[in-house]
Amino acid sequence: MADQVQIRAVELSRAPSVTEQVFEHLYHQVIELDLPPGTRLSEVEVSRQLGVSRQPVRDAFYRLSQLGFLLIRPQRATIVTHISEKEVMHARFIRTALEMETVRAAAECLTDAQLDRLDALLDEQDAAIAAGDKVLFHALDDSFHKQICELSGHEFAWALIRDSKAHMDRVRYLSLSFGAQSAHDDHKVIMTALREHNGDKAAQAMRVHLSRIKTIIGRIRESHPSFFANDER
Repeated sequence: MADQVQIRAVELSRAPSVTEQVFEHLYHQVIELDLPPGTRLSEVEVSRQLGVSRQPVRDAFYRLSQLGFLLIRPQRATIVTHISEKEVMHARFIRTALEMETVRAAAECLTDAQLDRLDALLDEQDAAIAAGDKVLFHALDDSFHKQICELSGHEFAWALIRDSKAHMDRVRYLSLSFGAQSAHDDHKVIMTALREHNGDKAAQAMRVHLSRIKTIIGRIRESHPSFFANDER
């Protein structure tokens, strides 16, 4: 038997890596349309502006391309992808399938303390709407759905959802100028079902909530036609 290898102990940092910071920064800029569809990006320019080397930028670009946000073209500029209505509908299908089951499971197992945590998020969402803070509301919206997945014991579901919802996120963000209150009202209906520990009611409320994007997307496309890809609808 070979001698056991001794690994020298090292204190690991919990701070996000440079690549992670670059990724999160660009991710939110794309979601919030600071980098709108069609924007050309270069590793050199982004690394210069952020004051980092090219490697973390290259790694972040690759991760964003895997999510569907960037089109990387060798020897040519990288481009922020246009929103694909087809991919939005694919993401809605995946989210609906997964989140109906996670909210159903949550209804069966959440404690009063956990339900209070979700209610506190709704209060924060209400405050964000009153302040007209779309960025904050979008983050709190995601947190509400993510926590339901986690508290139900199916945190892996959120990782699958995040990897599939890139195109959907930009439509959701654009809709917040007129749809934040409706989203918040939907969340309150979901919370009522969770408080009642009614899994079927919670699942149906989640289905209705996530299906709204089917009507929202037409309005968004009419007001921002240049943001969308010319794919089959």
